[in-house]
Amino acid sequence: MIETTTTILWPRPRHSKAHKHATMAENFVAIFALVSLAIATGIWNTDSGETSKSADNATPSHEKEVSTAAPPTKEYMVGAYGGAPYTYDSDVTIKNPGVNDFTVKDVTWRGEPFNDPIYYGVRVQRWFEGGRTGAMLDFTHSKTLAMLKEEVGMSGLLNGAPAPERAKLEDIFRRLEFSHGHNMLTLNGLVRLADLHPRLSPYVGLGVGINLPHSEIQLRKGQSRTYEYQYTGPVVQALIGLEFRIPRMSYFFEYKFTFASYEVPLSGLDGTKIGLFADLFRQASRWWSGTTPPDGMASTRLVSHQLIGGLGVRFAAHPAPAP
Repeated sequence: MIETTTTILWPRPRHSKAHKHATMAENFVAIFALVSLAIATGIWNTDSGETSKSADNATPSHEKEVSTAAPPTKEYMVGAYGGAPYTYDSDVTIKNPGVNDFTVKDVTWRGEPFNDPIYYGVRVQRWFEGGRTGAMLDFTHSKTLAMLKEEVGMSGLLNGAPAPERAKLEDIFRRLEFSHGHNMLTLNGLVRLADLHPRLSPYVGLGVGINLPHSEIQLRKGQSRTYEYQYTGPVVQALIGLEFRIPRMSYFFEYKFTFASYEVPLSGLDGTKIGLFADLFRQASRWWSGTTPPDGMASTRLVSHQLIGGLGVRFAAHPAPAP
């Protein structure tokens, strides 16, 4: 039990994948540098002029600094962010009765957060009275692409015959990725912790939601591919962050942990030109009519660490009155 929990929370090092870990380290350093630069810019742009003119002469300079820092209060915030994910290896199972019923073990995923389409997210937050508890609707666009050149272990039935014990992933799949989005939409509860400074507020959050990936899966011997937006199951998200407040805006730096369960219908169809909502409507119509996916189902679990940094704009902010 302890070993399993440890494996989920932090990956075991594999010398053959050192290049992947190095790349992740470089991505995290880049994100940290960008957020540090943004915070430095915020400090440089001071809050002069935010207090009322009538109080300028009567309020000592140190009290002005506290009052202009706009401590947390009841407000809305709309934000956007970028970042970098690390997704653990996971098993992928394909089930199509009479044809395929196999599992490939420990598929390695790469995220490529700075390659088009990039990693990004958008969110809307609502802080309640007092600014200590709130709610957030959070959309994250990440990516997971299987490393097809790697050799993997296998078990089960492949193309009607026993699967080999080991094979290169590219000998089984032409494509295995969610490259236009390992998309997650979550509703989160938020709690602000004790302020480190009138400008600096740590917070934690927990949320649940749904996966809306763009699936691209095609077997090596298959003639059809699945290439469309889909609903594939639930996701759970936990986060811890730090908010740096300036007048009307906030910089935030955050760590997120996500656990996404995928059940992918292999429809063998290309997505509509209209996009996400049309694809989801078509999927719902197939489900309602009882249509069985012609190429079966694919399943996996995507567990990820994510570091993000972003900027939010606050609305209806009312700084607390000075004591």
